[in-house]
Amino acid sequence: MIQLNKTILVFLFVVSLGLNAQNTYKNWPDVIRKNDVSWFATAEAKTIAENVLLYQRNIGGWPKNIQMQNALTETEKQKLIELKSDLHEITTDNGATCQEMLFMCRMYAQVKDERYKESFLKGLNYLLEAQYDNGGWPQFFPLKKGYYTHITYNDNSMVNILNIMKEISEESDYYSIKPSKEIVEKTKKSFDKGIDCILKTQYKQNGVLTGWCAQHDEVTLAPANARAFELVSLSGFESAKIALLLMSIEKPSPEIITSIKSAYDWFEKTKITNLEEKRVLNDAGKIIDKKMIPTTNAAPIWARFMDLETNEPFFCDRDGIRKKSLDQIGSERRNGYAWYSDAPKEVLKKYSAWAIKNGVKVSSVETSSKKKIIS
Repeated sequence: MIQLNKTILVFLFVVSLGLNAQNTYKNWPDVIRKNDVSWFATAEAKTIAENVLLYQRNIGGWPKNIQMQNALTETEKQKLIELKSDLHEITTDNGATCQEMLFMCRMYAQVKDERYKESFLKGLNYLLEAQYDNGGWPQFFPLKKGYYTHITYNDNSMVNILNIMKEISEESDYYSIKPSKEIVEKTKKSFDKGIDCILKTQYKQNGVLTGWCAQHDEVTLAPANARAFELVSLSGFESAKIALLLMSIEKPSPEIITSIKSAYDWFEKTKITNLEEKRVLNDAGKIIDKKMIPTTNAAPIWARFMDLETNEPFFCDRDGIRKKSLDQIGSERRNGYAWYSDAPKEVLKKYSAWAIKNGVKVSSVETSSKKKIIS
């Protein structure tokens, strides 16, 4: 009886924690990814879910850069209802649509509201419809004039989509909502087409595969410009997530193996170990200046923009004029953009284990490099 009472008390305590869980995150992606699973059963989460449902357009996607956890007035709700059929500004940029789909799955795992399932499936259908025949995805769908029509790797937009396709096609437990077998088959085909696009857009320097541009022309597949300061280049940031996606594929084809090996070699070749970024903050914690400090044996970083043929880093203001160093551009772009990244270090860390698993020869230099980065 004592043991039974203890069990009941523990159960009631756990239930109480769930009921009293409260969101403390101010950033919408953090609300989705960092809250404990129990929070998604709370009244607060259900209220936010109503917002997310309102923001979803009839076509299935969502707009970007919205703090959807914030309370809505009745006027704002009515305006969102009126926007349901609007086909503008629906995107996968900055995590949009993909993150809302994840939110709906986390809600459905706790609360079996069929509207959450329907919302997720509409989002998935939106992604399937938005894919080009060549396997790529634009930044906005329906298409928005300008660079937005390019195949978009920028900010991991296409990789985010392909990760969804991968999880669903493999019928993993990552998403609580399970589509029909017919839709699963569609995601398999979509994923394969996307990977084929990635392989075809990997840039060659003098016949040698390297990395990827942040965006590629949707017709020619060549690297393409975006905003005035985002010129044609090889990207140290975007290329990392692409390589990691390829490395996650079980039983990779010879073409995928060659792509990963080439990307790894390029990351090794282009890493910077003699510079370190120093940020100057004001009292509010806002960046007011960035400086690159010469340093011996610094942790490796990579430039966001590298010349297509020489791999030399470059930087731009909104005038689109290339500069050789960060201190040569104005403070607005210097401090308001991520010009360097350490994202490729994950590729270097994981490469040896991936290579051994897939029967790829690993040199002693590669093994030594892995140990250095882990330490």
